[in-house]
Amino acid sequence: MKNNTLSVPEIAMTGMFTAVLAVLSILQIPMPSGVPITLQTFAVALCGYVLGARKGLLSVALYLLIGFMGLPVFTGMTSGIGKLFGFTGGFLYGFLFLVFFCGAGIRIQKKGTAVLLGIAGLLICHILGALHYSFIAGSGFPQAFFMVSLPYLPKDILSVIGAYAAALALGKSLARAGVAV
Repeated sequence: MKNNTLSVPEIAMTGMFTAVLAVLSILQIPMPSGVPITLQTFAVALCGYVLGARKGLLSVALYLLIGFMGLPVFTGMTSGIGKLFGFTGGFLYGFLFLVFFCGAGIRIQKKGTAVLLGIAGLLICHILGALHYSFIAGSGFPQAFFMVSLPYLPKDILSVIGAYAAALALGKSLARAGVAV
């Protein structure tokens, strides 16, 4: 039977990546659709690729929790449960799928498969984001998809690939330093 408790270094690493996600979420480029360009996708994918599925999920869930509770960690230093019901709410809970798939991908030793799993998680995140947006905006799914998902997909795919490359480099550095993730 596997021990499900986290060690102190694992808790610290999980919290540190929650902070990285928060910092990279604050930076934004506002867009007319109400869905800004951010580095969140990169940060969420990085959490998964470095921490794995379980600790990555914990890190992103902690980020969402502290944001919903009022800490200004969402885009533009915003917060609150109302963000869940706003235009970007679907992307926020979609991050849980993105981080899980990236975390599952890192366990696979084939780079292409790991990246494809991350992109699959990204697509789920985008579908949830567009569905949520279409519901909130009162528009059809195709219109929402073309407005808030399709324009961001190339950047987000590059973010997932970049996060995978960064995670590989970071993992090597951590291993040389004797830090287990």
